[in-house]
Parts: sequence; C-alpha cells; structure tokens
Amino acid sequence: MKWSDAEDIAIALLEAHPDTDPLAVRFTDLHKWVIALEDFNDDPKGSNEGLLEAIQMKWYDEYRDR
Repeated sequence: MKWSDAEDIAIALLEAHPDTDPLAVRFTDLHKWVIALEDFNDDPKGSNEGLLEAIQMKWYDEYRDR
C-alpha cells in the first residue's frame, strides 16, 4: 500500500485497531500505525496532513459502517 491508498489503509487500520475511534487518533499516532501495517510499502516521510486526514476519514467511514 501507498499513502494514496486511503481506503485500503483504512480497512487495514480497522482490522488492526477494531475498537479505536479513528477521530480520537492523533496524526502522529496515525502515521506510526500506517507505516507499521504489514502491507504498507511507501516512503514513511511521504505523508502530509492532507493524506493523513483522508486516511482518517476513510477509516472513520469504515468504523461507522460496521
């Protein structure tokens, strides 16, 4: 996965942290959790606030819909 794969990352985060409210996660922690995902293979320094926000919102959508 790459930083631009917000939906795939969101699903992986939901599986890894099923009881976590995505809106309660700070971007610094979100960044750590994303780069720790087994299938993540992008430059850890390649994120920015916009990408992290997109991931967080997709994750929240998945969290809310389950």
